[in-house]
Amino acid sequence: MIDKSIFIDKKAVYYTLGCKLNFSETATIERKLQEAGIRTARRGESADICIINSCAVTQEAEKKCRQAIHKLVRKHPGAYIVVTGCYAQLSPQKIAQETGVDVVLGIDRKGDVLEHLGNLCKNTEGEWYAMPSKDVRNFVPSCSRGDRTRYFLKVQDGCDYFCTYCTIPFARGRSRNPYISDLVQQARDAAAEGGKEIVLTGVNIGDFGKSTGESFISLVKALDGVEGISRYRISSIEPNLITDEIIEYIARSRSFMPHLHIPLQAGSDEVLRLMHRRYDTAFFAQKAATVRRLLPNAFIGVDVIVGTRGETEELFQKAYEFIRSLDISQLHVFSYSERPGTQALKIDGAVSPAEKHRRSKLLIELSEEKRIAFYGRNRGSEAVVLFEKPRPGMPMGGFTENYIRVEAPYDKELVNRLVRVRLGDFNSDKSALSVDEFLEIR
Repeated sequence: MIDKSIFIDKKAVYYTLGCKLNFSETATIERKLQEAGIRTARRGESADICIINSCAVTQEAEKKCRQAIHKLVRKHPGAYIVVTGCYAQLSPQKIAQETGVDVVLGIDRKGDVLEHLGNLCKNTEGEWYAMPSKDVRNFVPSCSRGDRTRYFLKVQDGCDYFCTYCTIPFARGRSRNPYISDLVQQARDAAAEGGKEIVLTGVNIGDFGKSTGESFISLVKALDGVEGISRYRISSIEPNLITDEIIEYIARSRSFMPHLHIPLQAGSDEVLRLMHRRYDTAFFAQKAATVRRLLPNAFIGVDVIVGTRGETEELFQKAYEFIRSLDISQLHVFSYSERPGTQALKIDGAVSPAEKHRRSKLLIELSEEKRIAFYGRNRGSEAVVLFEKPRPGMPMGGFTENYIRVEAPYDKELVNRLVRVRLGDFNSDKSALSVDEFLEIR
């Protein structure tokens, strides 16, 4: 049992890199520390504890983690520095030696943050602890919203796919998940706290059921029945795992939104084979067409990696034209980053940084064309928006059922409310649509 009196008057700050799963886990850590009496530092306050949840998906993510550590050390002198997440799991000694942090915790040690802070607070010598697990097996539950309106529910962790470019299976371990009954209870708890929308997060959530003999479609159906939760979103799901049955169920469900994020990663069959992906472009195109047929106004987001080893200029042009042909809403574009220990390093044909940048720029421009066209088709239509609390001085924002960002003047009465509106025109930078008319507040 931890003596919580040692945390009296302690303040903490939190810094998260990477995916929605990391944000969910950081919010859970913050909640646990608050329950122990550690207050989240206000803007301008000096903190006693700094929590950094790291990412290792690219070299740039690791660089940003190290920069964040140094920045927090300067900004909060004397604070205990705790680093967790994927980078902490893969390179604990490097982090400790290069940055001098106090605690390095691996993926399934995130739940031990409080225990190690307790040890530090009692240890005046400031000994650092490196506690990543060599074999990641535990499932650390998480359902939190932090300072957001939406909740993020972790339904799965780990990955069994071992794509040639990716280190996440080494950091996160094998695919595993809790029971559906546990997740349903977490959703009920979120509803009891006033939550209206939950985003399902994980590393490979379509693989749900490996630990329990259940299935992702069964999870979707069970969550759909939780009273009080009006919306669910699926953060990302592999094209070979989003079955027609899942798409058909979303199309008629009470609360699952017409919003899907489906990673493509490469737009040519040749590069998909080099990546060891489990589908080809024809399969992906058919899956995207099925979503569009059953969910005509759905937002379809797609991940793409450019500049992987073996991606020649000819193959990139082939990928570009394939992606242009897809009826999708937006791209998330990543430049390939070489990761130690991955099989991609054995592939010939490295692409220069300048060429990666050029290809990335072209796809980002294509993404904006598609997003603006998708938003534009929805102008003048009615939609229900869940408004979120804005940052100081910023307009109030929220998202429609099909994930169109909407802006409106701040009204505290509308925060965390579902509001039926008529969508207006674009804002000044075309990042959102305005509200033409408020029709109903729920």
